[in-house]
Amino acid sequence: MSLHATLFEAAIIDLDGTMVDTVGDFEVALARALTELGQPTASRAFIARTVGKGSEHLITRTLAEVGAPASLFDEAWQRYQHHYLAINGQYSAVYPGVVEGLQMLRDLGLRLACITNKPNAFARPLLADKGLGGYFDHAFGGDAFAHKKPHPMPLLKACEALGSTPARTLVVGDSSNDAEAARAAGCPVVLVSYGYNHGEPVASARPDAIVDRIDQIPALLRSA
Repeated sequence: MSLHATLFEAAIIDLDGTMVDTVGDFEVALARALTELGQPTASRAFIARTVGKGSEHLITRTLAEVGAPASLFDEAWQRYQHHYLAINGQYSAVYPGVVEGLQMLRDLGLRLACITNKPNAFARPLLADKGLGGYFDHAFGGDAFAHKKPHPMPLLKACEALGSTPARTLVVGDSSNDAEAARAAGCPVVLVSYGYNHGEPVASARPDAIVDRIDQIPALLRSA
């Protein structure tokens, strides 16, 4: 797909690994929850490979990784939520070029939505804390709809909210999750090179383009 040949109406942008490096928040919240349960902690590298498919997936995989029984899920989930809400944003940082890129996309007239698999209770406060919330017309967490990415539903619902057609709505993410959801929804997709992507090379997701910074995206959208 030629991005510069498309007249874009809107953009849907992922949160973790795309706009904000949140591995530190995950690491601290998980460590506190696991320690309270008398379990060993997971490595930062494992967490970076595992995030992106929702908190339920992260808890399930982490319990298996540290050798804890799956029966601890409910208690681990509640403790994790408690600790994550308490430290949300304290151990995370906005990636370079994000603020500039969001402003440039707005200046091009695009309407913006944030779609993340992170629960609403975590996502919206994080956007506000990092000064990003004001750039978005809508923000939907992983519990906003019946399905999470890579299912296309969140992207299609975001297009409805934005009043945009999928073919003219750019998806920006960091992983195969985002690329798969975009393809199924009929949206073009750009992935950042620095994200998590489950430990796999981002090129393997076969996006329409790869950028090193979000503020490089506007140049891809302008007519050649």
